[in-house]
Amino acid sequence: MSEKIVQLNEEVIKGQIKELVRGSVEETLNGLLEAEAQKLTQAAKYERSEERRGYRSGHYSRNLTTTSGDVTLSVPRLKGISFETAIIERYRRRESSVEEALIEMYLAGVSVRRVEDITEALWGNKVSPSTISELNKKAYVHIEDWRNRPLQGGKYPYVYVDGIYLRP
Repeated sequence: MSEKIVQLNEEVIKGQIKELVRGSVEETLNGLLEAEAQKLTQAAKYERSEERRGYRSGHYSRNLTTTSGDVTLSVPRLKGISFETAIIERYRRRESSVEEALIEMYLAGVSVRRVEDITEALWGNKVSPSTISELNKKAYVHIEDWRNRPLQGGKYPYVYVDGIYLRP
């Protein structure tokens, strides 16, 4: 009589946990944006005070791809002062760790088309080949800067020596 009393569908549970984490990330980021707007205006929503520096003018939606999935941000609009959030760079559509993962995949030799398939499997949407190329251009600038940096005056604990020995 050893029947299974409880059966678990792991895929459903994983999906629910992933959605829970994604929702938590979305809620946290939106809360941070609201707190930042409140700090800039020096007043809470609908609060009347002498110290108030600007006025709220609603919100606009913006999508952001994170490692937890796509989140929809509700970015506050302000009148009288400009709202430039320190949380997310202007025009950024992906979390920096997502961009780093894309660059690492490409530099590891994964083809651009394969990167598209991987991003769709991981984050639910494809990243275009042109986006990957643009990200890699940014990475190559840093790589070239590193390769061409001056080596004088620095302390380097390793020396790499390569050579060929030919027998006489």
